[in-house]
Amino acid sequence: MLSSSPAPHHRGAARRAGARRVLVLSASMGAGHDTVARELVRRARAQGHEADTVDLMRLLPYGTGSGLRAFYRTSVRHAPWVYDGLYRAFLRPGDHTRPSGVPLARLAADGLERLVARSGADLVVPVFHLAAQLTGHLRTLGRLRVPSVVFVLDFAVHRQWLHPGNDACLCLTDQAADDVRRVVPGTYAETTGPVVAPEFSAPAPAADDWRKRFERYAPGRSPVLLSAGSWGAAAGIGETARLLAGAGHLPVVLCGRNQALRSRTARLPGTLALDWVTDMPGLLHAVRALVDNAAGQTAVQALAAGLPVVGHRPLPGHGADGVRRMAELGFSEAADDGTTLLDVLDRLVTEGPAERERRAARGRAVFRADVLERAVALAGRSAVPSPGQE
Repeated sequence: MLSSSPAPHHRGAARRAGARRVLVLSASMGAGHDTVARELVRRARAQGHEADTVDLMRLLPYGTGSGLRAFYRTSVRHAPWVYDGLYRAFLRPGDHTRPSGVPLARLAADGLERLVARSGADLVVPVFHLAAQLTGHLRTLGRLRVPSVVFVLDFAVHRQWLHPGNDACLCLTDQAADDVRRVVPGTYAETTGPVVAPEFSAPAPAADDWRKRFERYAPGRSPVLLSAGSWGAAAGIGETARLLAGAGHLPVVLCGRNQALRSRTARLPGTLALDWVTDMPGLLHAVRALVDNAAGQTAVQALAAGLPVVGHRPLPGHGADGVRRMAELGFSEAADDGTTLLDVLDRLVTEGPAERERRAARGRAVFRADVLERAVALAGRSAVPSPGQE
């Protein structure tokens, strides 16, 4: 479960130098959480700390994690109304009492305690909502004796991210931090912005290869990226691709690991269907806009790359809330129907360099601080309760 297991003498040497031992608690529910976790681990090591990541789904016993992942993947791909109902019942913010995620999360409690003890971790950073429920629960009981700093990586914060036992929450926006403090009064919340690898905001030489590929495939057409996430979950993506192709664009569809979606999409005239892409920085620097349905990691990677983001046909649940919040804050534009989508894209792909740079600067403004640096700094100020202390 750990990506590495450093020798005790190495951990001791690092601590004598004032470094931290960071454990990032992620979940293999799509690729977004794990992508963030890997980048946090990279930053930690670059800053002189030791770090590893663990998948909460593997800490859950009796195959619970695999079953939960399979259920969620099937729901968002084939029965999104099921997930929407669960979101409304368990996750959506509001004043009414809703069920807690603690009973499920605490199934992983023994595994996490053993892992923290074995690894010598002195800071845990959850990047998934059930992980935050677990660490908050254990901190309240005094069973987790090291600080827990939650990185809330959604634009629209839902209830299951929040547990009063955690030491702090780091958020994407000031509005998200305000939501945290409103829902759980007394919680320390700070705005950092998203986490993306540095390659997304740097020049991408490989973008030229993508541009040549697009020009060979559809000469003279503006490439527009349509994202279906790592699981290939998207409503009406074929209809959207046909709409864009008919309007003179080149729809480039990210099908993730959904081979059935890729096969269907590849048959659409004038559409380029992509398998799993390993060069996302180059791709995002080569297209003219992203049509997004989840306000997740692909969307914030696009902001880092200076690429316009248009929210259209969002996934139910936290996807729809996140897409709406992104647009409200001016980090993206919303297109509620096909006509509006074409109008927005026509404007975005034809804007001049000055306007494009102004819009890109607005998007990059969401990146405020280094999440890993702030988590370590907050952990250094955290008072660790004695066993049983609330």
